[in-house]
Amino acid sequence: MRIAVLADTHINRLEHLPKKIIDALSTVDWIIHAGDFTDVQLLKELKRLREVKAVHGNMDSKELKTVLPVKEIVEIENKRIGITHGSGGPWGIEERVRKMFESDRIDIIVYGHSHRPQNKVINDILFFNPGKATDSFGILTIDEETQGEIINSR
Repeated sequence: MRIAVLADTHINRLEHLPKKIIDALSTVDWIIHAGDFTDVQLLKELKRLREVKAVHGNMDSKELKTVLPVKEIVEIENKRIGITHGSGGPWGIEERVRKMFESDRIDIIVYGHSHRPQNKVINDILFFNPGKATDSFGILTIDEETQGEIINSR
């Protein structure tokens, strides 16, 4: 299973995403978006391409905050993925997003907000932030093992 991971797109149309991301979206099974779309139109366009799991971010429109949760948990290939946007400054963000799922069994936490890519295992949990979409995005590959890859989108 290949999953494209986006966050902090800050755009309103699919065509405004970097070409590398648009190309990658045709090669994946699912799309995860960790918030800050800013406009519901992008969510609608992504859903026309693939199955999408998403949360809202602090910069999202009122409409997105109505239709998307603050956090989501999905199970894919027996891996539980917690998705949230994140909050506050970049320092300590892993601790803050982990606390959002402290009562849940989670294998992977996908988050955004800091605009800084992260692909690191902490206490047996993969913390995966694809970074700001105009700079980078991520691919999660889930099979016998889980592997995250951060890709420069320029």
